[in-house]
Amino acid sequence: MYKMKKRPAKPQKPAELYNILENYTDFDPPGNVMVCAMAGPENLDQHAKILSESYDIPLEIMTSLLSGGGVHIYPQTGGLVTRGLCACKVDPAGETPKQTWVLDLSQYTEAEQLVRSLSIPLELAAERVFYRTLPAELQERLKQKNLGLDYTKLESGVARGGDITYIDFRKDWSPYFKRKCTMPDGTMVETGGIQEFADLHGITVAQADELLDKGGTLEIESGVLACQIINNQPTVARFNKRQYAKAQDIAASKRLHIMDALSEMALSDPVLMRTLKRAESAG
Repeated sequence: MYKMKKRPAKPQKPAELYNILENYTDFDPPGNVMVCAMAGPENLDQHAKILSESYDIPLEIMTSLLSGGGVHIYPQTGGLVTRGLCACKVDPAGETPKQTWVLDLSQYTEAEQLVRSLSIPLELAAERVFYRTLPAELQERLKQKNLGLDYTKLESGVARGGDITYIDFRKDWSPYFKRKCTMPDGTMVETGGIQEFADLHGITVAQADELLDKGGTLEIESGVLACQIINNQPTVARFNKRQYAKAQDIAASKRLHIMDALSEMALSDPVLMRTLKRAESAG
């Protein structure tokens, strides 16, 4: 008798959270958002879990928001309100995608003023405040079915998924879309969440949080990390010890800020600039 060999089971791919990503982070804040959309059915449990972790909202509250819409106001800490609210817009008819976003403290204050002056619900006020800050191009595309995308030009796997079911307007450094860091040789390395970024550079999550929030430099074992906050978004480059030492010399001799000195050093580094130009051309 012959024994039938069983084929090894293929590892199950994790459910996809977003398959359409569009970057609007170059626009002026607070409209500098990443449009993270899903063409195809929503995995509510996974969606709620990820947003719960990203926005520090209890899972049951996030699930409720994604199920029926509404707003979650962040609680006061230490007697002061330091965060705004998280909102979810759900169309009962299902004609437009579910949409989530976060208002910062100043936007939340503006929404509260609208509530009082116009006697409208907070959900509607939060919607008005958020949408009017978005880039004009994005505002127009949100009026169109599936963001006006030409499905014949999308990847076949995405196009087969069907209509866009939800859009998350995000600003956080999330594992579910990648940001790039320029390395000492000019190559670009993508990282997702804070933990992945911290692991790559051998620093703590607290150090990563502070660097990406405030910008500046952070000395590490192999050299230095430099972060510029552009349009409220962090742009990071890593430099080795030789490059850092050269930048320190430039800063001392020309009385420059170390960030300016690092930029000047980078522009004069032939290997780094050659690699960056090649990457730019390829892009």
